[in-house]
Amino acid sequence: MNKVVANADEAVKDIQDGATIMLGGFGLCGIPENSIAALVRRGVKDLTCISNNAGVDDFGLGLMLKTRQIKKMMSSYVGENAEFERQLLHGELEVDLIPQGTLATRIQMAGMGIPAFYTPAGYGTEIAEGKEVREFNGKMYLMEHALHASFSIVKAWKGDTLGNLVFRKTTRNFSTSMAKAGDITIVEVEQLVQPGEIDPDDVHVAGIYVHRIFQGKDYEKRIERRTVKL
Repeated sequence: MNKVVANADEAVKDIQDGATIMLGGFGLCGIPENSIAALVRRGVKDLTCISNNAGVDDFGLGLMLKTRQIKKMMSSYVGENAEFERQLLHGELEVDLIPQGTLATRIQMAGMGIPAFYTPAGYGTEIAEGKEVREFNGKMYLMEHALHASFSIVKAWKGDTLGNLVFRKTTRNFSTSMAKAGDITIVEVEQLVQPGEIDPDDVHVAGIYVHRIFQGKDYEKRIERRTVKL
């Protein structure tokens, strides 16, 4: 099976209006920049996007919010995006705010084939509304369902043509789990190499999870908030 595609536009060409997609990244670290740009060019709309956060106003998922392509965001942090806040407060965007650990685990469970799990996070808050509650050892837990997507889109540092992936440092964040939780996994890499060029001990995601892979270009690799010490 040939998993290599020419570019981001080819990789996302069958994502349709109303799709549910996962996008890797933490803050602005490990953002699939090329794929997001291709989705903006494609103009698909009414998307449900699962991501830890929604980028900033002019980068990452913030670009798709600006073009009003996202109908619903499922995320854990929204603090750096003024347009996200504006759409939320004006009722223009559906938002499901999920505790970060719960979000990560729901994605992991999808990749593992586990349909649901129990967590104490969110018990006694608005997050618990409509969810099953059970007591274990004197403590109350919410049942949370695994979180699947039609498409998972992630960025890795290096990958081979079979789809084996290597991430650098914190770019692993949500991406390694998301790569296993989508019906179709799309990966953009900084370096695309031949099979055998990656030491098996260095592989973070096995190629069996990857359906399409391409070498990206022109990465900005922005820093979300630069802090310096005087």
